[in-house]
Amino acid sequence: MKKVLVTGAGGFIGSHLVEKLVQKGHEVKVFVRYNARGSWGWLEGSECTDNIEVVSGDIRDADIVRHAVRGVDTVFHLAALIGIPYSYVSPEAYVETNIKGSLNIFQAAKDFGVKKVIHTSTSEIYGTAEFVPIHEKHPVNPQSPYAASKSAADSLSLSFFRSFDLPVVVVRPFNTYGPRQSARAIIPTIITQILGGNKRIRLGSLTPTRDFTYVEDTVNGFMRAGETGMGTGEIINLGNNSEISIGDLACLISQLMGVKITILEDNKRKRPVKSEVDRLMADNSKARRILKWTPTHNLEQGLKKTIAWFKEGDNFKKYKSEIYNV
Repeated sequence: MKKVLVTGAGGFIGSHLVEKLVQKGHEVKVFVRYNARGSWGWLEGSECTDNIEVVSGDIRDADIVRHAVRGVDTVFHLAALIGIPYSYVSPEAYVETNIKGSLNIFQAAKDFGVKKVIHTSTSEIYGTAEFVPIHEKHPVNPQSPYAASKSAADSLSLSFFRSFDLPVVVVRPFNTYGPRQSARAIIPTIITQILGGNKRIRLGSLTPTRDFTYVEDTVNGFMRAGETGMGTGEIINLGNNSEISIGDLACLISQLMGVKITILEDNKRKRPVKSEVDRLMADNSKARRILKWTPTHNLEQGLKKTIAWFKEGDNFKKYKSEIYNV
């Protein structure tokens, strides 16, 4: 990788990936969402900003995407709408951003001869596990508009590989967590409510299980996908081969924070019954074989680092723990 583009660079995983790429000495161009404040999201204040080229725009705009892709040899495509509850409210926005935006990336990468595209998928497209651990040949069953849009983008990426020889690797993270994650996700939801002084924690369904991966490990998986000559045309899971229920997760976080809590199931935070994914647990053997990647953090280690970040400085003040973040 000589010159790299990261889309969604101001987001949770994207900002960590940008910092890692700069640290490794790569020439990095970042694509961030245009806004009136000129904000670069989580890259604001980062020590890496003196060493990146910033392009502000909208991933749905083919012209600005072509401008961003021109001149790079590797693209990490992370730009997406990711909040599942909001996909019930505005499904069209997910189609435009996650499918049309991805098409813009693939088309520009094809036209400019990009050497590798690492496309970001999600474990949500599997739906409730038919068997565990879930390997890459597990049936795909999107249960939300978000998951459906990501599944379509995955298929589109592989169609460009098969039709035009576009060198695509589909990286499929299971539930990534860590510093900077949005409060739309379950772990920041629990931590910020506790830090806000609440002893009665409001959550959605408590029985679904998830396979959580610390963000540093997910980023290392992306890096390996970009660095290795293998994996083109493949879908590769990034997960820990473990699962925990949401209820047990909340209890574990409260124990690590030294606070006794009562958990309340809040109906407005629950997904529609047929849309809830009841179980996810990764099989990461393909990542170990192809990418030589293995996660280095167990859940307790990653949670301790995440909790410490939320307690540090003004980080907690950036969150609205008193409201339900859709």
